[in-house]
Amino acid sequence: MEQVVLKATKRTVIGKQVKAMRRAGQLPAVMYGRHVENPIAITLEARETGRALAKVSSSSLVMIDLDGEQIPVLIREKQRDFIKNKLLHIDFLVVSLTETLTASVGIELVGLSLAVKDANAILVNGLTEIEVECLPTDLPEKIVVDIAALAKVGDGIYVRDLVLPENVKVLDHPEEMIVIATAAKVEEVVEVVAAVAAVEEPEVIEKGKKEEEVAEEGGKKSEGKK
Repeated sequence: MEQVVLKATKRTVIGKQVKAMRRAGQLPAVMYGRHVENPIAITLEARETGRALAKVSSSSLVMIDLDGEQIPVLIREKQRDFIKNKLLHIDFLVVSLTETLTASVGIELVGLSLAVKDANAILVNGLTEIEVECLPTDLPEKIVVDIAALAKVGDGIYVRDLVLPENVKVLDHPEEMIVIATAAKVEEVVEVVAAVAAVEEPEVIEKGKKEEEVAEEGGKKSEGKK
């Protein structure tokens, strides 16, 4: 993946004035880390940053261009307005390219399992990310796991099965499960569906009704049964 570089300027705007800054299309952020004496408040261009970080994971190395100096960082937290679908604030962790670090890397399952295709198995997921130790430049963006290895019911993929570069050390226990193919309990599903169909549709009490309203409705139903 091409290196992501974000141009930034130092920020003096804080507090309520940040809202006006966001309305002007700017995104507040902060950088901190072991080699940063005090957190550095910065400003980014909101639209450009949102576009650049759309496909960037928390384990992707990003460069912040601050006053001509390029600073390597990892994304530690993104605050987002999900209604308006826009970023509100980003925390960046400043890293040293010559020192190892510990980070979580996401797992992506790909491929087709023959156990699912031919034996009607279902997949049960375990870990969705693993913890690794390596240099920032060696940090994987994600770990791709091919589930084609799950050929029959009972087959599983574990941390010990992951293939990673020698310079990336996995910190999770080797026996931790990533994914396993298990038998689908068809009989139990049929029984549950049949039982549900045999029962009358339950009465649903709307959330937020007052207790006295519920009690009153219950009384009317009792009178109707007499």
